Amino acid sequence: MTTLPPRAPGARTSRLTRPLYAYAVLEEFVLLYPLYAILFDETGLTVAQISSLFVLWSLTSVVASVPAGAWADVVPRRYLLAAAPLFAAAGFALWLLLPGYWAFALGFVLWGAGGALSSGAFEALVYTELGHRGAADRYARVMGVTRALGVAAVGASTLLAVPVMEHGGYAAVGAASVAACVLCSVAALALPEHRRAVGGPGSGDEPAGYLATMRAGLAEARASRGVRGAIVLVVVVTAFWDMLEEYVPLLADEAGVPTADIPLVVLVVWVFITAGGLLAGPASRLPVRLLAVLLGLAAVAIATGALLGSLPGWMLIGAGFGVCQTANVVADARLQERITGTGRATVTSLAGLGTDAFTGASYLLYAAVFALTGHALAFALFATPYLAAALVLGRKRAGASPARGGDPGRQEDGAATGESDGTGLPTRRGEAG
Repeated sequence: MTTLPPRAPGARTSRLTRPLYAYAVLEEFVLLYPLYAILFDETGLTVAQISSLFVLWSLTSVVASVPAGAWADVVPRRYLLAAAPLFAAAGFALWLLLPGYWAFALGFVLWGAGGALSSGAFEALVYTELGHRGAADRYARVMGVTRALGVAAVGASTLLAVPVMEHGGYAAVGAASVAACVLCSVAALALPEHRRAVGGPGSGDEPAGYLATMRAGLAEARASRGVRGAIVLVVVVTAFWDMLEEYVPLLADEAGVPTADIPLVVLVVWVFITAGGLLAGPASRLPVRLLAVLLGLAAVAIATGALLGSLPGWMLIGAGFGVCQTANVVADARLQERITGTGRATVTSLAGLGTDAFTGASYLLYAAVFALTGHALAFALFATPYLAAALVLGRKRAGASPARGGDPGRQEDGAATGESDGTGLPTRRGEAG
């Protein structure tokens, strides 16, 4: 009798990763991204009105994130992931068909609601499905590639938007954006999902009632120090560099870079961010103290690069952002490992809620600091939270045992996934990423 060789890890996960990577690309391949602010301006909106739209967008996401996350713990997650880009598509179509403040406002509400639908559901589906295939240890690698593809798609859509706009105007750009959203929805429907086939009651994979699931998720986040630490780390690592990235073109302009060359500065930064996503898998196996050192170096690199305002400076900023991208994926991976209850998407959505709220507040604070210092010094000042986070992580005892407070039914998590210092990051990992 012939014995078939065991399947390679890639073969176990390809049924998931093919539609997952397609979803990541199509979700960000929106030609309207670099142009919608210009559309608002050309329609006659004031700066105050445009700012109010961004605030409305952020508030919608903040308000809807956790309820949508709890919903993703009750209904099939891939259906919510399929609906999310359709909400965005409806908003984009509304902008182009009925341009005006209230249409733009409703479009942002739809877009924010769509983002909330995928908040928590995306990460929860990926982690649970990898666990079903016996490949949960590959989560950081898979999500790192996913994030890298998303950044690459944003860059490609930005470059393509210019010639499409020249030949077809907003109608062509809008149609391409809506088409990408529809294809993204189709990719979501192709995602596998085996939640009821994994584990049993209390495994974190079997749906329960909506209110019970939300309460369970919030209770776990409140009771587990490891979960709380991972959520805080995800928020801190993500919020600041995600906000600073938006100001890179303005920083380059302040440094005297010609307008025609500013996209090249942005491209340099994007290359490093993409590399940071691709390196997340190997980085997930690093000791926590080494990750703390890298995060501290990222803070120094971002601050120094902003003050230099030259090609070496843009490369330093990109390298710092790349490390932050890596740390974000690793922190998310540890958050998923620490969740044990039925509210996986609910708990994950709390990290999204915190990130959105923190980012929104950071925009306002950055504007105030910029008014006093200019972009270069403001950039440098907003890099310091990463230095503080690195110092906190570095002070943890590398051999500390995991804090499981409030993790009932957890089976020797330290032996299975590596010891934790309570921050949600690993201090030692034996399995391959």
